[in-house]
Amino acid sequence: MLREIEGIIIKEIPYGETSKIIHVYTNEGIVGIMCKGAKTMKSPFRATTLKFTYGIFNIYYKEDRLSTLVSVDVIDGLNLIKNDIVLLSYINYLTELTNQVVKQASDNVYNDFITTILKINEGLDPLIMCNILEIKYLDFLGVGLNLDACVSCGAKANIVTIDGDRGGYICSNCYQNEMLVEKKTIELLRMYYYVEIKSISKLKISEKVKQEINTFLNTYYDRYTGLYLKSKNFLKKLMG
Repeated sequence: MLREIEGIIIKEIPYGETSKIIHVYTNEGIVGIMCKGAKTMKSPFRATTLKFTYGIFNIYYKEDRLSTLVSVDVIDGLNLIKNDIVLLSYINYLTELTNQVVKQASDNVYNDFITTILKINEGLDPLIMCNILEIKYLDFLGVGLNLDACVSCGAKANIVTIDGDRGGYICSNCYQNEMLVEKKTIELLRMYYYVEIKSISKLKISEKVKQEINTFLNTYYDRYTGLYLKSKNFLKKLMG
């Protein structure tokens, strides 16, 4: 059956001397596609079946088996990302994280994943976009944040800081010498959760606030998700 699917290539696997298999993440899940002759110099698939190419894939679809590629209409080659080791590292991490989320999510996360990647490719701050997606994924991983009250007593007033080990907001009565963060950090953590990714066009956040949110999320993920992702470890080392 001839089908048209929209998606992004998240994995390439060599097959024989001239062909390869690609895994395309779509809003219906991951589709495996055989690309015959894609590694030959004259193949039209050589450039259009590279990892992190976002497009429309025309395929002979075979359920529960490898489909066969007919043609590719590239929507975005994501060239800015592919030519930048830092951006590429972010996308590798978000892809690995999304694979874990998909295993547990009852709702589809495809649109948020694709939109985040496109926003990074447009030049938006990769750390901010990465953190926004990380916050949204926490609910799917079963460890969503309480962004309405202190994690210790439930008070909704006098929130003074956030702490990854304790799991969220901390009020003045429950404060125990945790690192104090900027008021803006507390406000933006909530905004990160509720903002629609597709609506983001400008990002003006101080470096200090960005790092405070990222530090909180790194600690929270390490403590509560049980995930250990090699791509995340590499990204942390790369960013120092």
